[in-house]
Amino acid sequence: MTETPDQNPVLTFEGKRYELNSLPEEVQELVRGMQVAEAQLRMHEDTLKVLAIGRQSMAVQLNEKLQDVTPLPDNG
Repeated sequence: MTETPDQNPVLTFEGKRYELNSLPEEVQELVRGMQVAEAQLRMHEDTLKVLAIGRQSMAVQLNEKLQDVTPLPDNG
């Protein structure tokens, strides 16, 4: 969705443009719902990235701490 100061917001959906304020209220609510869903997806994607970085950091720390520990012998 795009908006300029002198114009009404425009919804671009599947290659077509619509004046958002002229759409039925039900359609406007669907657009708002999609915007909320998109924001939530971005937030959770960012959370996953942070968790992955944290896990990677812990793996590095674990590897460092295990350097001084003798592992069990291989069973092979």
